Amino acid sequence: MAATLTDHADRRALRVHGRIARDIGVQIVTGRYSPGDILTGEVAASDELNVSRTAYREAVRILAAKGLVESRPKIGTRVSRMADWHLLDPDVLEWIFQHEPDPALLEALFELRRIVEPEAAALAASRRNPTQLAAMEDALERMEQHTLETDAGRRADQDFHAALIEAAGNAFLASLTSGVGAAIAWTTVFKQRKGPLVRDAVPDHRRVFEAVVARDAETAHDAMAALIDMAFRDTTRLENAPMR
Repeated sequence: MAATLTDHADRRALRVHGRIARDIGVQIVTGRYSPGDILTGEVAASDELNVSRTAYREAVRILAAKGLVESRPKIGTRVSRMADWHLLDPDVLEWIFQHEPDPALLEALFELRRIVEPEAAALAASRRNPTQLAAMEDALERMEQHTLETDAGRRADQDFHAALIEAAGNAFLASLTSGVGAAIAWTTVFKQRKGPLVRDAVPDHRRVFEAVVARDAETAHDAMAALIDMAFRDTTRLENAPMR
């Protein structure tokens, strides 16, 4: 019984410091705190939030690991410059999309995808193997079955892009998989907050897939670039629409 109670306490502590990190993280990435601001001290913050100092300290460590804050003796915990934020960290991306993301940041996110993913698609057309093709095809079928309006459909979308990046056969590109996947998922969720999705993205993905199957690197590159451009237009078209 003692072990069970300890395990329960450990799980609760994890939930608490994760929640604190999320709440502060959202306030940082949405501008409630500005770079250079000093966060409330550990003792005062733990009293204010009614949590242990350990839980608050662990939350700050999470934020520091994501580049959002830095702690210095005699100064305290200071909000970092945006240039130091790990913007492709899946948690940071989630926090950015909790509210309206800055339009310039949204554009920069799609710009990054436009730089990375078409090249990954071209490499995949030359290097893919049957297992990776099967994973991409399975993801396409699940996207079609579930649609991007569901969690299952969005997971399939992420799986498609992950399989394509893996097929590019570049370890440094592969390190971007989780960030690219989170960007894709959260921009889709963002679009759905303002209304139903206006376009079926499966045909765009299928054109990429067919070019990869055909080992046509140029067409794969162009099809992926077109896919991202259309996704960006869909997102910015809705940017000023009223929230549902």
